[in-house]
Amino acid sequence: MKRYFFTVLLALASLLSTAPASAASDKGSAEEAVALVKKGVAFIKANGTEAAYAAISDTKGQFIDRDLYLFVFDMNGKALAHGANPKLIGKILMDMKDADGKMFVKDFYEVAHKKGRGWVDYKWPHPVTKALEQKSTYIEKLDNDTIIGCGVYK
Repeated sequence: MKRYFFTVLLALASLLSTAPASAASDKGSAEEAVALVKKGVAFIKANGTEAAYAAISDTKGQFIDRDLYLFVFDMNGKALAHGANPKLIGKILMDMKDADGKMFVKDFYEVAHKKGRGWVDYKWPHPVTKALEQKSTYIEKLDNDTIIGCGVYK
């Protein structure tokens, strides 16, 4: 009986130890977000803005990976491409606030102007689960006075 109990306990412990790993694989990592931004920058440079913005805005395309997606804004906060919500394209989002009232799009521009690239933290609904989560977005300033970004949910 003890042996059976021990075997069941060991199997349960093994199962529980793999659950966080499989759940974590459903979310993109910070490294993957940076890599996706770099891929988007290279694609824009190689293919031009018109083709690149269409590809970035394709919700089933190459710039979507689980909960990772790219967006591109001009320096006025106008969405030029958006992988999670193409309805935002053409809208000026500079004054957009998160659940705590943080004007995170303005923070994107501060990072872009001061450093050229970096991270901004805020709260945002997860595109798959719709739950409000902590998010950190990696931003890079492009040569043509636009910014490109990709965020990770923590």
